[in-house]
Formats: sequence, C-alpha cells, structure tokens
Amino acid sequence: MIAISPSVQHALSHKLAVVALESTIISHGMPYPENVHTALECERIIRDLGAIPATIAIMDGILTIGLTSDQIDTLGRTGQEALKVSRRDIPYAISKKRTGALTVAGTMIACQMAGISVFATGGIGGVHRHAETTFDISADLEELANTNVCVVSAGMKSILDLPKTMEYLETKGVPVIGYGTDVLPAFYTRNSPYPLEYRFDSASEIARFLSIKWKLGLQGGVVVANPIPEEFSFPEEQIEEAIQQATIDMENFQISGKKATPFLLERISQLTKGKSLQSNIALVYSNCRLAAQIALELCKEDSHETK
Repeated sequence: MIAISPSVQHALSHKLAVVALESTIISHGMPYPENVHTALECERIIRDLGAIPATIAIMDGILTIGLTSDQIDTLGRTGQEALKVSRRDIPYAISKKRTGALTVAGTMIACQMAGISVFATGGIGGVHRHAETTFDISADLEELANTNVCVVSAGMKSILDLPKTMEYLETKGVPVIGYGTDVLPAFYTRNSPYPLEYRFDSASEIARFLSIKWKLGLQGGVVVANPIPEEFSFPEEQIEEAIQQATIDMENFQISGKKATPFLLERISQLTKGKSLQSNIALVYSNCRLAAQIALELCKEDSHETK
C-alpha cells in the first residue's frame, strides 16, 4: 500500500534532511503545465540546498512517498480529475486503486508514517468564512493538533477567516511561528491585522524549538508562517476585493466542500489577471527554501542529541 522512493528511503535510513511536498498544489492548485514546472522546481530548490524532496501522492492505489518526474507530470495532466485526498479518503483511494492528490492533512499523515518531520506547502487550510453557518472547517487544523510535523507555509490562505483559524489553532495547542515577522502573513500579502506570539529569525532557532517540543512529548504540529517575498505581495485592500468577489461568485454557483478552495484560487487568478498565480508560485518556492534549511538544522539538532 505504501512505496517510498529509493532516494527518500536512503535519506531517512541515514538520518539526512528530507522535505515533504504536497500534491494538491499540482492537481488542484494550478493549471497545466505551470503545475508540473512548479513542482519540479520545488524539488530542485530543495536538492540545491542539500536536502531530499519527497513529493507525496496516491498513484494507482499506492501511497507514494517521493514521486518520479514522470509521476508528477501524470498528476499534473490529470488535474482536478484526481481525487482530493484527506484523512478520511486515504483508504478509499487505495482500495479503489485511484490516483489522488494529498491535502495538507493527508500529507502530514504520510509524513508521520514515513518519519518525515518537515513539510513545505503554499498555505494551510482553516476555518472558512461564514463557517458559523456552513461549518466548513479544514481537516488540516485537526491534523495539526495531532501529527508531529512542521508545516512551512505563507500563513493561512487569505480566502479563510483568519481570526477564527488562529483561535482554533490556539485551542488545539498548535504554535504558529512567524519567520522574521511579528504579524500573521496572509498568503498573498505579507501582513495582516493579527499579531503572532512567537517570532524566530533563523532556521536554526526554529529547529531548536521543534526539537524541544517533540522531545518533551508535546504532540502535534507546528505552523511556520513565512511571508511571501515582498516583490510578489499584494496590497491588502486589492486582494481582499478579489477574494470577496470570488466568494460571492462561489456562493452564486453553490460551490462548497472540497471544490471551494480550487474554485476560489482560480477565480482570484482571473480577477487579478494571473498575478495571484505568479504570487502563489513565488511563495511556494520561498517556503521550500526555508523548509530545506529547517530540515538541515533539525538533522544537526538530532545529531547533537545523540553525541
């Protein structure tokens, strides 16, 4: 049911730095061929920094940890026809021998199965706007509460209700660390009105925090919020206007559940004339760099502990 690529297995066996990469960004987050180019570039960035990338998906019923370039291309071409797989969907996708792209929650589960501690993505899911009536809350949050993985993101997707998402994470005891920032980055923009309690300015500080947390037996994940590079950041008012229009369009089309986020991201890209897609790609690359640095520093922490 599970296949780990030789390069990832070698790295894990020798306690080398590994960075997991999700696959919904390939199938549901971007159009082809930008999705495939972005996925392969993410892997290159991680390798160039000295870590091993592990893109994770379910391919023909096999939970595959470390996709080949051909498998990434296949997933990119499949696009939104691929299943969007979270915790509840994994047994179904495997039993039916389907191809599925893993969400943040699904990827965290695969990371824990394989022993991978660091995961780079775009933005995590959270409490959706109007959740008080729709009850639409991402399974990512519950997985973060229970699974020992560091998730490097550009904060929460700004299509969400950010204050409610932060409250949920606080209740579940999930730390949100600002990398070089005192406020929560909001995906397309570097800033938001919401202050963060924890700030670190280096990958080594974050790795030390992770090592202490998990060695103390404090279960659960950590969100590292890495602001989008400044040259790709949108003004808050501009992106909020696009989000509100996209949300109205989504409600008019009665789109909900797993289809909501892909629809919103595509609609925002249309409203911003493609600029949001370029920002999305830039922030993912930035998160891959930071995740690789954290994974390398975490290996050093573990090495010091064993001496």
